[in-house]
Amino acid sequence: MENKKFSVKYYVLLPLVLLLTGFLFCIPTEWFHINVYNEAGEFIGLTVTQQRVIALFVFAALMWIFEIIPNWTTSLMVIVLALLTVSNKGIGFLTHLDIGANGKPLMTGLEGTFVDYKAIMASMADPVVMLFLGGFVLAIMAEKYGLDVTLARYLLKPFGTKPKMVLLGFLVVISVFSMFMSNTATAAMMLAFLAPVLAVLPKDDKGKIGLALAIPVAANIGGIGTLIGTPPNATAAGALEKAGLSVTFGEWAMRMIPFVIVMILIAWVVLFFLFPFKSDKVVLELPKHDRKKDWKTYAVWIVFIGTILLWATESLTKINSNVVALIPLGVLTALGIFTKDDIKEINWSVLWLVAGGFALGTCLQSTGLAAVLIKAIPFGSMRVVLVFMVAGLVCYFLSNFISNSATAALLIPILIAVAEGMTGGENAESFAALGGTQAMISFIAVCASIAMLFPISTPPNAIASSTGLVETKDMTKVGIIMGVVGFVLGYFWLTILFPFTAA
Repeated sequence: MENKKFSVKYYVLLPLVLLLTGFLFCIPTEWFHINVYNEAGEFIGLTVTQQRVIALFVFAALMWIFEIIPNWTTSLMVIVLALLTVSNKGIGFLTHLDIGANGKPLMTGLEGTFVDYKAIMASMADPVVMLFLGGFVLAIMAEKYGLDVTLARYLLKPFGTKPKMVLLGFLVVISVFSMFMSNTATAAMMLAFLAPVLAVLPKDDKGKIGLALAIPVAANIGGIGTLIGTPPNATAAGALEKAGLSVTFGEWAMRMIPFVIVMILIAWVVLFFLFPFKSDKVVLELPKHDRKKDWKTYAVWIVFIGTILLWATESLTKINSNVVALIPLGVLTALGIFTKDDIKEINWSVLWLVAGGFALGTCLQSTGLAAVLIKAIPFGSMRVVLVFMVAGLVCYFLSNFISNSATAALLIPILIAVAEGMTGGENAESFAALGGTQAMISFIAVCASIAMLFPISTPPNAIASSTGLVETKDMTKVGIIMGVVGFVLGYFWLTILFPFTAA
């Protein structure tokens, strides 16, 4: 089976992707049939560098969708290829103009469209990437010094032993952890807590399925609550900041944590009624952390709580949340608590995946391709609701088959351009009334996180499937319900109930 997958992926899909990318890279720009006009109304067509960005975009999309190589590797390839082909410091014959005998460039369409190579490289250390880095540091320290187990024990204790309350407890605790830790790490941790509970329940108790499904449902939904909860949030925040519409940690949390609370309560009702418990009592026995408390433990607690407070009070302290994210890294390394061995635990692949999306967005904007797309397609004259719905559905569909991080990295740069077109179009007022660009991009991030139909949709889904208790049909059933509810509620939440003040 593995050999078959290998042969299809590497001997069929990879050559097709490379051939298509090369074809798009080399064909005349006229073949794209994208009508571009200058300010004087004269037809000028696509530039060569814009064509190359289109080829790069298609390459990234197909590689992310088929996962021929790991998604983070594709992101790194996007950065490398962009540096080589569209930056001002790339391959000589591709990025330097040669003047012909007539005084005109031999390669027309290159003038003024190169991307500063520093801007592409800067995506690796984008402020939002640093925000995620700080989140990973906190998560690693929380696990190392037992904060996760301690918090879980105290947070679950109030829910008692009644099955429906234990189910609610798991949903609440998992969602809270997912706001500050990766949903994958949270799901893996809670699976360890859940294992002894599942062992004592009767084999035919459907409640076991509900408890197992609580892990991915809560992990996926909980990550929506904060900017560091899941990569799509970071991608959305980074794109908005580049568009001059920054959303602070506190602004995001004030809107999205209540949304998470409502979604968790809905998930509680859905799971309890679809998978009713037979048992009258569920006993939770959380393992105690072996590490003895010392000054390092208390230091981690102080830094953990202090960082969250600084994130929550950004409007008062005026310290940017991206800057705050580096405080735990600086303080804990200076104290010798976060060591060189802990650095290896950071999920660098997620950081690089997000960086690739930012690099793609930089190329779209800097080469002028984003503006071309706005002019070529009448987004500004389309109905606002239709744009929201179509964009959200595309994001939701893709996120069920490729990682939500890759989906966000793929779609958000394009949708930023779409939103700019809406802002200057016929329906600009109605678009602004629904929260404008901030609402639209935030809605896309939500759509990426609520996609949980299959075991392949998210790592938490795969973790739940690994218990052997959850059949795909059960996961899909719950995924459809939560997806529809999250899509509809997310739209009204961000456009009607709590819209952003559009800039």
